[in-house]
Amino acid sequence: MELKSNQASPVLTDPASLNKSKLGIHSRLPYSQPGASFSGKCIAIPRKKPGKLDDVRSNGWLDAMKSSSPPRKKLIKDFNADVGLDDFDIAYCSWMLKYPSALKYFEKIMSEAKKKKIAIFSDYDGTLSPIVDDPDRAIMSDGMRSAVRNVAKYFPTAIITGRSRDKVYDLVGLTELYYAGSHGMDIMGPVDHTVSDDHPNSIKSTDQQGKEVNLFQPAREFLPMIDEVFRTLVENTKSIKGAKVENHKFCVSVHYRNVDEKSWPTIAQCVHDVLKDYPRLRLTHGRKVLEVRPVIDWNKGKAVEFLLESLGNILYNNKHATL
Repeated sequence: MELKSNQASPVLTDPASLNKSKLGIHSRLPYSQPGASFSGKCIAIPRKKPGKLDDVRSNGWLDAMKSSSPPRKKLIKDFNADVGLDDFDIAYCSWMLKYPSALKYFEKIMSEAKKKKIAIFSDYDGTLSPIVDDPDRAIMSDGMRSAVRNVAKYFPTAIITGRSRDKVYDLVGLTELYYAGSHGMDIMGPVDHTVSDDHPNSIKSTDQQGKEVNLFQPAREFLPMIDEVFRTLVENTKSIKGAKVENHKFCVSVHYRNVDEKSWPTIAQCVHDVLKDYPRLRLTHGRKVLEVRPVIDWNKGKAVEFLLESLGNILYNNKHATL
């Protein structure tokens, strides 16, 4: 699979300055005192310098932060029910309509899967573990681990997460799975089942048990930059109560789930000010988290496509698993 990098495209840019002479606006305007005759003299009118927080408001960051997560409420069963809905109910219903649960359509999915080969891809947070206030406490239950282990006996199974690959590997603890961390920018799989040895972004390595594995890392060159941004954000957000910054190897997460909403503009501005100096990095929004990633044409969806291509031989040679 050929990878193309769009490294020169900055995400955060300031609006282009306008040529005021073309608009007929000049930097000096005639001014006269009330009741006095016009003297023809001009005085300079100082331009208002926008406040720093205008940056994050004008570029939509705050709106995105508020809308990036569904309210933690149960969805009402009947959308047409004649009941009064508060703002949280409406927001939650809208979210679920846009992102429906696969379990609701399980029978249809199974019907479509007949006579096709199957591979299983799952996120971690909110899927294999609950969404919690402290990301370090998102622990996978023993029952869930057993269920995933049983699924992996029959179908190639991978976890695609925004967390670092090493972290999610430690949390799950199943060696028979494929792992893609950092939003798919760090993929680990068995040497004889994944990409070819001559792929430019593939390297041989060993896992925690000393077993040889293949690593696919399309954003490897960004490691020093990501580490530098991580250290800067830790320092710049340390005075914001509840803020938590995590280094996920190929991306940095700034959590604001435990930050008072009145301080959201402050934490957004901290991230904005740091990113202005890194045009090869971009910002994305997650559930109560701001995520800094490299500007490359790669994401979880690309990771799924890559793994499907890499798993081709397994899928076609395994009598149980079908794609």
